[in-house]
Amino acid sequence: MIDPTRFLLFLTAAILLAIGPGPGMIYVLARTLAGGRREGLLSSFGTFFGGMVHVFAAAAGISIILAKSALAFSAVKYLGAAYLCLLGLRMIIDSRRNEEISLAPARAKNPFWQGVMTEVLNPKTALFFLSFIPQFVNHANGHVFAQFVVLGTISVGLNTTADIVVTLLAGPLGQRIRESARFRRRQRTATGAIMIGLGTYLALGESK
Repeated sequence: MIDPTRFLLFLTAAILLAIGPGPGMIYVLARTLAGGRREGLLSSFGTFFGGMVHVFAAAAGISIILAKSALAFSAVKYLGAAYLCLLGLRMIIDSRRNEEISLAPARAKNPFWQGVMTEVLNPKTALFFLSFIPQFVNHANGHVFAQFVVLGTISVGLNTTADIVVTLLAGPLGQRIRESARFRRRQRTATGAIMIGLGTYLALGESK
């Protein structure tokens, strides 16, 4: 059973992270602008299944770690919290850069499978799930694998929902993300601050 308070915190963080225009959303937006709404939707579903590969792989790994040692599981959670803080700091630093965003990827025969492989082969996705999801898993309640899969599926589902919304609103959103450096900077700064706050809160909460 997942703790209700932690689940609410998880849901809030997952929603805020899902609506931020990260690499996955930019990829889906680029495919939509290049090939139309159908390609965007297929790419969204592809990144969903790719994300679920990471969820199940990470769930299996975390279950094995917990079976070996509860201390090792705690170490993973502390390292994960530290990684979230580091990721947030990098987002804030990157937000100060004025780089151009490319929304014109090479066309592929099958946008669904390209979406799957884009997500599966992204090591940052694996690191994110290994650092984010364990913070909300209560190993004392058992069923760690099931808890991880449920939380991971919700997180991936929220990301996909945001991607679908982007696909449906590709025109104005594409122009906004591409042309407004201030919009990108504020979004990355806000998301980075959320990540640092979340990592710090969870680390301090575990230490009590």
